[in-house]
Amino acid sequence: MAAHGKPKPPPPPPPEARKSFMRRMIPFFLAANVFVGVYLLVRTYQKEPGKKDTGTDPTSAASTASSATAEKPAEPSAAPIKVLPPIPEDEQRLLYKWMLEEKRKIKPRDAAEKKRIDEEKALLKEVIRGGTLPSL
Repeated sequence: MAAHGKPKPPPPPPPEARKSFMRRMIPFFLAANVFVGVYLLVRTYQKEPGKKDTGTDPTSAASTASSATAEKPAEPSAAPIKVLPPIPEDEQRLLYKWMLEEKRKIKPRDAAEKKRIDEEKALLKEVIRGGTLPSL
C-alpha cells in the first residue's frame, strides 16, 4: 500500500545540526566581509603611480638630490587668465528664471530652510523683473 501513495518527504534536519552549522558559518561570513571591506579600502587609497616615495627608494632620492643641486628650480609661470566675453542679458534672464524654477522644486525640511528659500526666491524675482541685471 505504501507503494501506491505519495512518497514521504525527507525528514527535516535536526535543530542541533542547523545550530552548529550557523555557529560555524556566521563568523566565517563576518570575517570574509571584513577582509573584503579592508581590501576595497586599501585599493582605493593606493598611491598614485606617477609619484614615488623617496624615503623607500634610495636610488631615486640620490638622483633627485643631485638634480636639485645642479639646476636652479624654474619659477612657476602663472597660467594665462582666460577672459571670457560677457553673457548677454537675455541669457542671464533665462538663467535666473531657471534658478527660480529649481528653487520652487525644493522641498524644505523645516521652517528655517523654508524661510531661506523664500528669501532667495524673492531676490531672484526682483532681479528678473528689474531693468538691469547684475553682472555675472
